[in-house]
Amino acid sequence: GAPGAMAAAGPWPELEAALRERRRELSLAGAAVAERVAAGGGRLPEALLALPLLQSLELSGCAALRELGPGVAAALPALHTLVLSRNALGPAGLGAGLGGPLPALRLLDLSGNGLEALPAALGGTGGGTGDGTGDAAPAFPQLRSLNLSANRLRELGPGLARAAPQLQELLLSGNRLRALPGGLLPPAGPPAPFPLLSRLDAADNEVAELGADIAALPALKSLDVANNQLRELPAALADCPRLKEANFRGNQLRDKRLEKMVNGCQTKAILEYLRAGGRGKGKAESAREEVRKKKREKQQKKDSGEGEQDEVEEVSKLLVKILHVSENPAPLVVKVSPGVKDVRAFIVCCVLKGVNLKPGNALKRFLTVQTKLHEDICEKRTVATIATHDLQLVKAPLTYDVQPPDELKIMPLGRKEIKAKDLLRQLQLEAEEQRKQKKRQNISGLHKYLQLLDGKDNYPCLVDAEGAVISFPPITNSEKTKIRKETRDLFLEVTSDTSLQICKDVMDTLILKIAELNRSTLENKEGSGSDMELDAVSGPGNLNLPLVMEQVRVVDMDGNLKVLYPSKTDLATVSSLLTVIR
Repeated sequence: GAPGAMAAAGPWPELEAALRERRRELSLAGAAVAERVAAGGGRLPEALLALPLLQSLELSGCAALRELGPGVAAALPALHTLVLSRNALGPAGLGAGLGGPLPALRLLDLSGNGLEALPAALGGTGGGTGDGTGDAAPAFPQLRSLNLSANRLRELGPGLARAAPQLQELLLSGNRLRALPGGLLPPAGPPAPFPLLSRLDAADNEVAELGADIAALPALKSLDVANNQLRELPAALADCPRLKEANFRGNQLRDKRLEKMVNGCQTKAILEYLRAGGRGKGKAESAREEVRKKKREKQQKKDSGEGEQDEVEEVSKLLVKILHVSENPAPLVVKVSPGVKDVRAFIVCCVLKGVNLKPGNALKRFLTVQTKLHEDICEKRTVATIATHDLQLVKAPLTYDVQPPDELKIMPLGRKEIKAKDLLRQLQLEAEEQRKQKKRQNISGLHKYLQLLDGKDNYPCLVDAEGAVISFPPITNSEKTKIRKETRDLFLEVTSDTSLQICKDVMDTLILKIAELNRSTLENKEGSGSDMELDAVSGPGNLNLPLVMEQVRVVDMDGNLKVLYPSKTDLATVSSLLTVIR
């Protein structure tokens, strides 16, 4: 053969071993491989074509690899995983290799190849034969995951839907796409394209247009279009039946309220807002209208018996009344010392009155809510931390301050008074112990937030008028202001070293959860005795008494306002579930 071919067929011990040992998997990487590929004219060695048993092939990080060489698809019929990331494969170089169908292929990774167009086999306009389009059988009938991120793609064609009809995950971040779904969806008509596509990731592109036809993807669960050039979001997103997670951050949305929501809200709230027509009528009436519409739909789905219960639930919609600072004879104020900005800069507080924690396991459920929020929205307390206090035990005014680890003293929940430094050491030992018992290699949730204070000269703390530390975030709050069954009024605090917005979003969600909890407590209590007894205990109509939120000002040491919560724009994220009387 020609010298080039000889070089390529030269010493490939990996391939010889794979053949000898009848291997199913082969991973080629590293400098030696790159050198041999370069010597072989930038293509894969012929010997690879003699491994028909191969199910998984990875050849990554080889800048010399420009083409797969013809016949790869035909030679490797059992291939289910093909990873070719960070090479220099152009569409033509891929085209010949992916020419024939790969009937078993489930995962194809072509990320980081500088592709400007897709190879014809994937329905692109790039070179190669064996176009996966037309009425022929699909080229990749089993393909579930396609990774095309970090290429230079400007557009995608409708051929992909035909070439890979079973696709579940399409990763396109870091390309130059201008529109989504753009040309990805073939012109209308059966069969529906991508019936199983549940994850579409197109962050870090140049997407300026998100089309309403996104709703034509029936299985879409997760959509990431962060860091693009979107100015608006189509209301049709609300029609994606399964959409659960969507990331729209890092776009320049015109609707500022939406922009705010996008940076901190649950996807559900964003979709509700879009469904209600955004800013248009987006106030209470459209939310109510929405609720009514949803109830109707629910009712049609359920048989009448269950439906009626829903209606009842709707009547006692969650109410929260806000007491404005100006109307409050003794508003609570939190002063912030300048030192916190290097340690844990952001704090949001408010007062919530009228909570009932007496009945049954209400207190336990209240604490569970807090734990769950810490796990989820606070990302194991690493992005934000909640502290809840009994307002009667809080001696105002409060100061959010910093103190050195060996001076800061606190009486943690359920422990004796201790210095912060010693408490942290104790907790670290406990976390370590826990980890050993569970034989865990990874860091437990506890470890993660303990690390937030590593190497800090000062620790953050919330101090009352008597100089006692009532909270030491993100670690613990104090036994001194601990919530008990008798507690009626709460002082709530959320701190973060990430952003003010995350504090507000966590607080919004906390208020909503407490309101939901309070309602279910009252409803269960109602079921426990006759109506007469209930009236005697709590006076008629108590069920719908709104919780009262008092605005709390956070000011600097000179008294200049830093944060007022809840302000007009707060609680927007949960407005579809909570009626706020301002």
